[in-house]
Amino acid sequence: MNPSPVILVTGGARRVGQAIVRHLHAAGCAVAIHYRHSQADALALAGDLNAARPDTAATFAAALDDDTALPGLVDAVLRRFGRLDGLVNNASAFYPTPIGSATPAQWDDLFAANARAPFFLAQAAAPALKASQGAIVNLVDIYAERPLAQHPIYSMAKAALWMLTQSLARELAPEVRVNAVAPGAILWPESGKSAEDAAALLAKTPLARKGEPGDVAEAVRWLLLDARYTTANLVRVDGGRTLAI
Repeated sequence: MNPSPVILVTGGARRVGQAIVRHLHAAGCAVAIHYRHSQADALALAGDLNAARPDTAATFAAALDDDTALPGLVDAVLRRFGRLDGLVNNASAFYPTPIGSATPAQWDDLFAANARAPFFLAQAAAPALKASQGAIVNLVDIYAERPLAQHPIYSMAKAALWMLTQSLARELAPEVRVNAVAPGAILWPESGKSAEDAAALLAKTPLARKGEPGDVAEAVRWLLLDARYTTANLVRVDGGRTLAI
């Protein structure tokens, strides 16, 4: 059995997920890096981490919209590391669904990624997390509380994930703590965000700047490893922008 805390991070190969994986590994954790399409990124990341501390990172492929794959993902992590101390539901889907053109397929896709998969993955992981007195952190969004224009289905799905956080905190207590992190402007979408839109968004942010992936990663690390008397909480990493939405 691995002596380090073992954390499973979904969508851990790229962007904020990769920052979370690197930060947890630097804090002494072993990391299970989930990916779906980003195999090359996941393998490169695991290689970097294992070069620094051998046998402390591994990759796991799974389609999170496949309900049957989720128990298998947890089982694979347990076979590889012998324990599971934390789950970070980071994988997400994000795109606009304006009223008038939204489709049932978009509803199913956004809810599958942002609410359904986190629920069933947490359910599959719950026995191992109870055994280790572990924790779950869900990556929600500041728009889980107030809607983002042109994104009603995404906003609803993230609101469901915040309610799931609170429900799991009740259902899995006292053995497992469950919290959420709500990022604001950290990384721009890989397409569809103009310079003018980005500037307008930052103008509404009290700290007047974009955050860094490491800011989110540190909040996740604190909730997983240090926040021993914290559950059912939402940590906003948004530079104060919630005040101005």
